[in-house]
Amino acid sequence: MMAYLNMIKNKMVVKAKKHFGQNFLIDENVKDKIIQAIPNDETIKVVEIGAGLGDLTKRLLKSFSVVAYEVDSDLIKHLKCVFKSEIENGRFLLSAGDVLEFWNEKKSLHDSFYWLIANIPYNISTPILTNALVDAKCKNMLVMVQKEFAQKLSAKSKTVNFSPISILAEIVGDVKILFDVPPTSFEPQPKVVSSVVKIEKRDNLEIDFFKLQKYLKKAFVAPRKRLQKNLMHGFEKELVFGAFNELDIDLNLRPHELSSDGHFRLFNKLN
Repeated sequence: MMAYLNMIKNKMVVKAKKHFGQNFLIDENVKDKIIQAIPNDETIKVVEIGAGLGDLTKRLLKSFSVVAYEVDSDLIKHLKCVFKSEIENGRFLLSAGDVLEFWNEKKSLHDSFYWLIANIPYNISTPILTNALVDAKCKNMLVMVQKEFAQKLSAKSKTVNFSPISILAEIVGDVKILFDVPPTSFEPQPKVVSSVVKIEKRDNLEIDFFKLQKYLKKAFVAPRKRLQKNLMHGFEKELVFGAFNELDIDLNLRPHELSSDGHFRLFNKLN
């Protein structure tokens, strides 16, 4: 099947570009299930990453105001045409460019608290989700990612998928895999199964995320080695042994064997 959708109404052809990891969602039932997972509250502000052809955007705009980020210049032209009236009345704001650059520049994707809605390519899943988790204005997320990454997000300690992003997600909020999406729901069809994940973030988080991310990087620098040995690359030996002793943590534990709560308590003690 050819990897494009012919937009006859707007007299243009939009191709799915491999270098952007684009796979357009064409399954109407999946689109409906995504919308149904968002509370029916018109005060909610929505940020959409990768508006694509705008099919999900149309559904979102029925209930919410939307700020969308899109990197593909061809899709930008298409979206400006399709949502001309919504752009003019201020209900739809379209930003062109790399969303990670916007995050680096502004630290948040919205001036108000918002829900993040996104279909995220695997190669940028970690930086996108990490930024969203530490963005104080991002209150909740409904994201479609590869099933493998969804399992990492929701993984618990002592399992093979447990990693820094698992810990960060569990510290920040409640992670739930809502449903899987088969390759046939997309055009072009990817080679993997996707999953829709909902993350409801906790209120009033007072965390130094910069330091927490540095801690997690040190903790997992060599995943198969003992956690205390990894941490000695960034902290004084006496401080590490003292923290393990005070928190009654086994010195022989590997990074994935300590729970998210255990890592968070250890992080606080070391800092």
